[in-house]
Amino acid sequence: MDLLVLLFILLLRLGPWWTAAVEDMSWTYTGLVGQSQWSEHFPECGGSSQSPVDVVTTQTKYDPGLSPLTPLGYSQHGNRPFSLYNNGHTAVVELPDWMSLGGLPWLFSAVQMHLHWGSGGPNYGGSEHTINGQSAEAELHVVHYNSELYPNMTAAMTQKDGLAVLGVLIVTGEETNPAFNNIINYLSRVRHANQKVFIPAFDVQSLLPKDLERYYRYNGSLTTPPCFQSVIWTLFHERVQISKAQLLKMETMLYSSEAEDADRMLLQDNYRATQPLNHRAVFASFAAESGKELSSGEVTAIVIGVMCGCVGLAVIVRFLVKTIRSTSSWDVLTAAPMQRMKEPEKAKEKPQEMALNCTSQAETRDERPSPPKNTPVTHLVRTLLRTKTGQENPMLYLKKKVQTGKRRMRIKSWPLEIRFCTPSTWKCH
Repeated sequence: MDLLVLLFILLLRLGPWWTAAVEDMSWTYTGLVGQSQWSEHFPECGGSSQSPVDVVTTQTKYDPGLSPLTPLGYSQHGNRPFSLYNNGHTAVVELPDWMSLGGLPWLFSAVQMHLHWGSGGPNYGGSEHTINGQSAEAELHVVHYNSELYPNMTAAMTQKDGLAVLGVLIVTGEETNPAFNNIINYLSRVRHANQKVFIPAFDVQSLLPKDLERYYRYNGSLTTPPCFQSVIWTLFHERVQISKAQLLKMETMLYSSEAEDADRMLLQDNYRATQPLNHRAVFASFAAESGKELSSGEVTAIVIGVMCGCVGLAVIVRFLVKTIRSTSSWDVLTAAPMQRMKEPEKAKEKPQEMALNCTSQAETRDERPSPPKNTPVTHLVRTLLRTKTGQENPMLYLKKKVQTGKRRMRIKSWPLEIRFCTPSTWKCH
């Protein structure tokens, strides 16, 4: 019994040393003691509340009680310089203790910030957290400890409510981000592991997104060994943009090996793969309707649906055009023979009409009265003229009418027709 008590007291005294030894144990992202072997050497890395995670926006829960975060003292950097350190895994900027974070259940004091990035290779990525399966090119972490409950970072990092980390997703664009040059421009001074340099202080808040009200919140862990599950994570919804040239410097400037090492190893792909949520809830400070994003599967489904719709529409349009053309061609083809069939009929009708006209004219001529036989011609003419003119002496009447109108008279013998014509135009009536 006394032996067990002595052993317990010994473990308590060796606690801080054991924690430091775990932190100093060599580990990598790939190769020996890589991510797949972390849990063998650091048991916490195999826990059920590990980070980073993939945030599926459709599965987040809106929490109206999540208030906007308030960085305190981030812009009041003073005249004291910051220190930039290459720890062989990332570039770390140590922050002064007067910087803190409000908007959480306790006051959290700033400790340091660091970056994670990729290599620009075929496995495009670099950020640790992803949203709807989509990663960013890099990610910034600003680490704080619970200064209300614990005296320092070492004491707080093993406690469930000990740490608070801000996650900022970084994407690339054409424009340079001057705020990140405060770090990137000095990476050449800490190219090798364990190198440290002082850099001018700057406004740390300029590295954060402008929108600090919309973010995701969940309980997780450190993303590097010893992977203590003691972090209150805040992942901002808004991304921050840097230029491609800035990202290239980040990916190619640092080495994970020391200056004395013969084999230099570029510090690249220093991000951990996403871990399962294991029934943990991810809360959002904003309603899903105002910040909803589509997952990669949903985007793919929408793209395929639009393409299929366009193809279907094109097929329908082509079918309609083809149908209209075929109908028009059929009308022309059917109309032409009909026209050709009608032409002979019309041609036949014309002679028939002419024959009918001739027959009718002949019949009309036949219907006219023939002159009486055995009648003197002079007597017959006078009788007819008397009938036509209604005058007792028709010859005298006709003579006067011709003389007064300066007209000429035409008399057709049979049937009797009398016309008065103007000599200049020979218009008769």
